[in-house]
Amino acid sequence: MARWCAANGWPVHPLAAGRKTPAGNCPACREDPHRPADCPCLPAGKWCHGFHAATTDPELLAAWWGVNPALGVGVSCGPAGLVVLDIDAHSAEVPHRDRLLPGIPIHESVNLTGLASGFDTLALLAALRGAPSPAEDESTLRVRTPSGGLHVWYRTTPGGLRYRSSVGSSPKVALAWQVDIRAIGGYIVTPATRTPAGTYTAIGAARLPALLPDWLAAELHRTGHTPQPAPVRVPAPRPVRAPRAASRALRLLEPLLAEVRGCAAAAEGTAFTEKLNRAAYTAGGLVAAGHLSEPRAHDLLTEAADAARPHRHRHSLTVIASALSAGAARPLHPEGRP
Repeated sequence: MARWCAANGWPVHPLAAGRKTPAGNCPACREDPHRPADCPCLPAGKWCHGFHAATTDPELLAAWWGVNPALGVGVSCGPAGLVVLDIDAHSAEVPHRDRLLPGIPIHESVNLTGLASGFDTLALLAALRGAPSPAEDESTLRVRTPSGGLHVWYRTTPGGLRYRSSVGSSPKVALAWQVDIRAIGGYIVTPATRTPAGTYTAIGAARLPALLPDWLAAELHRTGHTPQPAPVRVPAPRPVRAPRAASRALRLLEPLLAEVRGCAAAAEGTAFTEKLNRAAYTAGGLVAAGHLSEPRAHDLLTEAADAARPHRHRHSLTVIASALSAGAARPLHPEGRP
């Protein structure tokens, strides 16, 4: 069955022998939880992480099932382009009529006597849309489950919309009560897989999935099964004030820069750091008030500092950065205007 699925382009992964759940992870993955994308086992050809390990590689299929023929077969629905309706027939309390078909109010005049399973809610949804129930769709692959449920397999159009999985009892994304959707982020058990409860058995003549009916595709879209692309978050541009009255700002800053440049006359004892700090602090206030651009201020300060102490360039940059930042907290207007 694994090779047959792979030949249809459906990536497969092992299920634990006699069960409908994926084969267990290796001890290292069990003891050290991590993202499947970061797992070294998958590139090494191991089957850790369930459907994330699904493949169509014939060598891996031979290695996995050749050594462990008792393993079941699961198909990763998303990469396979499949949407499978998993109709449950479990014994459960029937919810209020407003929760049977999410988003569709069912009028009190509709007699719901006898409604007990996903077969009933799916038939009700189909009837409301004027379509036959997928459970009766003989054109597509249908698989009876050991518990009495039914898997109805459909394929999507290549390159078309993809759908996400859901649980029929979910209050957020669901098609109908007791009707699960197996698609992106899910897997489905293949026909002929055996469990202690019984064998998954194909019914009817169809052995391949039919194209997803248009009305059902519309319902999946309506109920939120079409993942929306994550919005691209572009950070808002930082407001940049256009320099105003730059000449007045330079007239205020120039005497301080001259004091810094004047330190070149002596190698020490000129209070170079204090003078540079004062000039940069003033420049920071002018930048914050919008009278001088930060790049221009940085260039003026660096040129003055390098002219006085070229061998202390790194020290000067540290002083400039710190004082510019401190000065920015107190916007400065050359003529004292706000």
